Amino acid sequence: MSQIYNTIEPNVINEETVRKALEEQSRDEAGQLAKREGIDFKDVTELQLSFKNILQIDNLWQFENLTKLQLDNNIIEKIEALESLVHLLWLDLSFNNIEVIEGLDTLVKLQDLSLYNNRISKIENMDALQDLQIFSIGKNNLDTLEDVIYLRRFKNLRTLNLLGNPLCDGEEYAPFTVAHLPELVYLDFKLVNDTMREAAILKYQYSTEPLKQAEAQALAQLEEEQAKQTELEYHKTAFVEYLNGSFLFESMYEEDAEAAKLASIPGVDDLLQEYRKEFVSVCENLFNYGLEQHEKREAEVSDFYGSLQEALTANQEQGRKIILEFENQNERTLDEIQNISSAEVAEAKLAEYSEDILQLSETLMTLEVQTADQLEELIKDFERNVADLVSTFIENVQRMMAQCRDLENRHHEKLLEISLNTLEKSVKNELDKDLPDDVRMFLVDKPTVVAAVTASHDIHLAKIASREGDILRSARHWQAAVTEKALQDEIDRNRSRFKEIIQYIENLQEEVENMEPVEPPE
Repeated sequence: MSQIYNTIEPNVINEETVRKALEEQSRDEAGQLAKREGIDFKDVTELQLSFKNILQIDNLWQFENLTKLQLDNNIIEKIEALESLVHLLWLDLSFNNIEVIEGLDTLVKLQDLSLYNNRISKIENMDALQDLQIFSIGKNNLDTLEDVIYLRRFKNLRTLNLLGNPLCDGEEYAPFTVAHLPELVYLDFKLVNDTMREAAILKYQYSTEPLKQAEAQALAQLEEEQAKQTELEYHKTAFVEYLNGSFLFESMYEEDAEAAKLASIPGVDDLLQEYRKEFVSVCENLFNYGLEQHEKREAEVSDFYGSLQEALTANQEQGRKIILEFENQNERTLDEIQNISSAEVAEAKLAEYSEDILQLSETLMTLEVQTADQLEELIKDFERNVADLVSTFIENVQRMMAQCRDLENRHHEKLLEISLNTLEKSVKNELDKDLPDDVRMFLVDKPTVVAAVTASHDIHLAKIASREGDILRSARHWQAAVTEKALQDEIDRNRSRFKEIIQYIENLQEEVENMEPVEPPE
């Protein structure tokens, strides 16, 4: 505990503390205005709370756009309550009583972090700070050189200060750090020159090479996982995720408590393997069909928006041509009106010009109506094409899922037949091998056997039905979403275009109204 507690009362971060700090930050005219009219914490990007004797970080959640935060020279013991400061780039927690690095997981944009002069004994819990460029953690309790290795994960780290930690006392400190952090530019406020870097890398290559290999393997694994995730997302857009293999088949047996028992019956294992092979084949056919249909749907959407853009481009070009012709034609008219000495003639010309404006408005509105009609037809064709694609897709999915059910039904019949034959042999003590006790427990009578086999069958059918339902719902949801979006986009565009025309016409009319009346000659 800091000795300062004996002389000064610890403080907390409250609204009064924050407002006073903001007023102190802004002593200029803008600051005085903010003081009179109030400060919206959401607008604050920098906050300095240094030398406030703060014991606990709190009440900063409203500063959601903060990029720079100074909490140095306080008595803070724990890094906390910073979760909402997701835009923070610069954080100073130096000269406090912090013992553990924590509470930084959401600060993914942080570039500059100072924990100088605290009580930290281990570098940890900083994995989220991948943008970190400057890190100061000098004058703490770090005593293990291996702590430096943790910092290898920060590929953007260029400036590091560790000076004042016990680990710096040995002569190996500097070369070890430079060798293990080869991208460092500054270490402990000194430039890392090429000679020092090359010597350090050569000296510690025995320990850095395994690290490089491990990191390369980790990176390759990460890239592989990301590729798999990307592929899975693509399969989801085609509504056939986890159908490229035995996933569905295996899921039918995950919750089937009777399956393992039934598999122990002589002859069931061979039956199950044949069932699995045929079932997986149907699933893979469905998977490939789903990808093929996804490509067709994507092509349909692409063609639609291509046609839509062509129509809009033609409309825009025609509209610009009409306006340009109007402006060219009436530029001379406006000049003439300005120079006409006769008020009556000027008024006549203005009236004529006003009529031209109304005619322009009617022409532009008519063009927009024609365009809207054209796009409406395009959207209707698109809706029909999408409906046909989805309908065909659903029909074929249902057909293939029916194949899965047929396979399950046939397997159920054969399994029931084998199970009843085994029951009969068991009753007559004619079994060739001993069965597990849990299998013998339901091989007691026909109703028990039938119940066990039927329960297994019902679970399998329910899984098939559930997966089929997921696919159909996804397809129908996509159909509704893609057609509704096309329709709503056009409604929004049409409204926006009408507003543009009205605004343009009103500006022209206002220009006419504001023209100064012609003064008759004296």
